[in-house]
Amino acid sequence: HPAIRSVVAGLHADLVAEVQTAAARHPVLVVGMGGNPFVRKARRALDAAGVAHHDLDYGNYFGLWRRRNALKMWTGWPTFPMVFVRGTLIGGAAETEKLLASGELRRMLG
Repeated sequence: HPAIRSVVAGLHADLVAEVQTAAARHPVLVVGMGGNPFVRKARRALDAAGVAHHDLDYGNYFGLWRRRNALKMWTGWPTFPMVFVRGTLIGGAAETEKLLASGELRRMLG
């Protein structure tokens, strides 16, 4: 409803702005949370491929889930990690592995 649009748009806007700034500043950004094995999987795949990445973590399964929801609403991506390449969300761990295997991730980095 129009009456709540500004509330939803401003919900945890500081967190969204932090991720937007980091995604613009770093060629590869991995946004995750503590205790999530898929976050570790994405980071290990990037490390194994020799792709430098910047990491941001927000809470874990027991904390900060409301703040993380703002990232899910902003991106439309339902899970963590959220991997950004040159400011574009490419998905999570499985999508990162596929783009690494195909060479597309390296092409994106130019």
